[in-house]
Amino acid sequence: MPTAAIEALFERYGPKYRVFVTFTAILGVVAMLLNATMINVAIPVLMGAFGVGQDTVHWLATGYIAAMMVGMLLNDWFVRSFGMRTTYLGAMAIFTVGAIMGGFSTNIDFMIAARLLQGSGAGLVQPLSMVLMYQIFPAHQRGKAMGLFGLGVVVAPTMGPLMGGVLLDAFNWHYVYFASVPVAALGSVLAWLFMPWRVGNDPKPRFDWTGLALLIIFVCTLLIGLSSGQREGWHSTIIAVYFSVCISSFFAFLWWEWRTPEPILQLRLFLNREFAAAAVVRMALGAGLYGTTYLIPLFVQTVQNYSPTRSGLLMVPAGLTMMILMPIGGRLADHFPRHLLILGGLFAFGVSSVLMTAAHTDTPFWTFALWLVLGRIGMGFVIPTINVTALRSLPAPLLSQGSGAVNFMRQLGGALGVNMIAVMLEHRTAVFSEAFASLQAPDNPMTQGLIQRLSGLLTQLGWPMEMHPLAALHLLGNSLYAQASMLAFRDVFLFLGMVFFVAMLPALLLRERR
Repeated sequence: MPTAAIEALFERYGPKYRVFVTFTAILGVVAMLLNATMINVAIPVLMGAFGVGQDTVHWLATGYIAAMMVGMLLNDWFVRSFGMRTTYLGAMAIFTVGAIMGGFSTNIDFMIAARLLQGSGAGLVQPLSMVLMYQIFPAHQRGKAMGLFGLGVVVAPTMGPLMGGVLLDAFNWHYVYFASVPVAALGSVLAWLFMPWRVGNDPKPRFDWTGLALLIIFVCTLLIGLSSGQREGWHSTIIAVYFSVCISSFFAFLWWEWRTPEPILQLRLFLNREFAAAAVVRMALGAGLYGTTYLIPLFVQTVQNYSPTRSGLLMVPAGLTMMILMPIGGRLADHFPRHLLILGGLFAFGVSSVLMTAAHTDTPFWTFALWLVLGRIGMGFVIPTINVTALRSLPAPLLSQGSGAVNFMRQLGGALGVNMIAVMLEHRTAVFSEAFASLQAPDNPMTQGLIQRLSGLLTQLGWPMEMHPLAALHLLGNSLYAQASMLAFRDVFLFLGMVFFVAMLPALLLRERR
């Protein structure tokens, strides 16, 4: 139901107000999510610029998503305390400061801190925009509203790599951060004009500091434990401590949120069957969306030697497909069984990921692009449908909490997805590298033949004879590592496919009761 402030704005601007505020809400979401994935194409460059490995640089993506996740749960308190307009403007200011910090970073730690700041601002904007659009559209058009909202949520992460690649090739990595500042400034001006303000002088609700502290401890220890396991050893004491604290803080968080009268996460929402099932599916979608937008640019740049711009162009056909299908999927959600749309979309995305296990160094551009398009077709039907399904069963006072919770689950899935991808890539590459290296014995005729051919090539290039053995072994090692890396990517693509197929099980619970 629209609030008094929304009704006043409708009276001021007339029927066109719905268009104005929709554009403002989507613009904020686009600005935040573009920046979430623009950085992905710059990761190989940043690894070289700061001299860090995959186990560190992935925090630029994971940290941003994790900070968004926490910010989404704080959205309800900020909106009730300060109103939508002030919360939106404050979030944009925090995001802009983080963008400027990131652009001027001189080391990777400062850049990760900037990404955390950006993510916290972005986390406040998304559930706020989702609830606002849900309120300004009548009940019979809420599928359409979620379809429009889904354009920003899903298309922006898909188009981000292209924009990042263009900026990286035309300028340098600093501009990947600076590009979002003008968009945030425009969004702030529009928010001042069209966002509803807080009505009344009710006292601010009590802030759940204990819940926030437990949540931060849970998220940090979980992600740090996962990212450090390969380096420290999965059976090491420090990893056991991380996961012990993680599990303890998780159950403490659940216990506290159930007891406290003003929780940052209303656990009673998950007693609703439809909402709980939709939240689990949303988590799988977050893992898939953020996982693929992180993994694919990394694959084509490291395995197929694509430029940043070309790797971004690879995502464009899929993004255009979703731009067309997202509003259609929203309209279908108003007229057809929602659980069938969700099941079909999840199946399509799972098949798309499984097809990518056939990717290799010579996979044609358009073959890869069509695999991506198939997955985005599925997502175009799932995203708006799952959003309206999650919120339609909630009473109006719980819409803000529900929006924050379902977006929190998406971000949790995204953070875990990116983190698990980085861990799996590192682990599987090491496994395949060791397996290949164990076969390169001196009496292996294939190895001897390859070294002889490499020595002949070095002779043609004019290298001195005494350098041939070391250089040939070095080239052999690089070749084996590239092959191991490609096989590791295939395993990760298969893992993503299995995530979507498993997510079809809770989607069955979304079948509407007669």
